[in-house]
Amino acid sequence: MQDKELFYFKYLSPLGEMIIASDGEFIIGIWFDGQRYFSNKILDKAKEKDLHVFQQTKNWLDIYFAGKVPDFTPPLSLDGLSNFGKKVLQILINLPYGQTSTYGKIAKQIERESGKKVSAQAVGGAVAHNPISIIIPCHRVIGGNGCYTGYAGGISKK
Repeated sequence: MQDKELFYFKYLSPLGEMIIASDGEFIIGIWFDGQRYFSNKILDKAKEKDLHVFQQTKNWLDIYFAGKVPDFTPPLSLDGLSNFGKKVLQILINLPYGQTSTYGKIAKQIERESGKKVSAQAVGGAVAHNPISIIIPCHRVIGGNGCYTGYAGGISKK
């Protein structure tokens, strides 16, 4: 099977430049420039190109950064993530706008649904490797004590 062609688009947010990546159909990544876990491998293979999916994503981000609630989600792909990672990020996608959760609460939710023991640290690892910043709101996951904890994009952006 041949690898899909990859594309990227640069977006200037109020928090700094972001790189948006796509397989031509779905968003596969959104990272702040210099973000930890940023996938340079994608940019090494990708071409800069303006696609419809990038315009949808730019529109979503413009609405979000204007302090409003976007009423749509651009098409996203979580291919390449583990089943556990996909489960954690799906919980985040369903987190109501403006609400926060904790790593521990997410772990307990997965435990209830799967019947398997899950640690808050395992959830933290999956959250830290979220490839689609902002739209999948990993920035709204906080520590059990209510404090901000690490953020791959930088704690000041969280």
